[in-house]
Amino acid sequence: MAAVTARYARAFADAIFGLKLDAVQAQTDVARMAAIVASSPELRSLMDNPAVPIAQKLNLIDALVAQAGVSKQVRNFIAILVDKHRLRLLPEVAAQLKAEINQRLGVAEAEVASARELGAEERGLLEAKLKQVTNKIIQAQYARDPGILGGATVRIGSTIFDGSVRGQLRKLREKLAE
Repeated sequence: MAAVTARYARAFADAIFGLKLDAVQAQTDVARMAAIVASSPELRSLMDNPAVPIAQKLNLIDALVAQAGVSKQVRNFIAILVDKHRLRLLPEVAAQLKAEINQRLGVAEAEVASARELGAEERGLLEAKLKQVTNKIIQAQYARDPGILGGATVRIGSTIFDGSVRGQLRKLREKLAE
């Protein structure tokens, strides 16, 4: 199903950029609707039920869209998923859409773990250095991990930058074992 979700995400990203919509807002709206769908087993069951007419499903989607305050374009995208019996894929499509939009906007999401809470100046310096390394705008999420002893580890996609004391000790142990 990854190919299907990627295809829907890429097509909607093409529409977002083609219509010159606010990409971040559209992605946020899709994520909001995905959370609504994911949080309600009854809604998913109703939408998966082939006995419920598409018009009735679309009326329900319209009510949810109005309540959530999402854009007309996002409503139309979700209507396509309903029409193609793929609404159950919305959470995966939302995640893929976020990745697609980030890639097109040159944004990289970073997960930073440090032994202590980093101050604003340290965060700024770290994000500036990561921007130099990746040539992307960095959106970092920070967490504390006392197990790394000192320093920090950064994960951007599948790449890990290990500047932790624990990582340095591990490298030293490997060199000594050679």
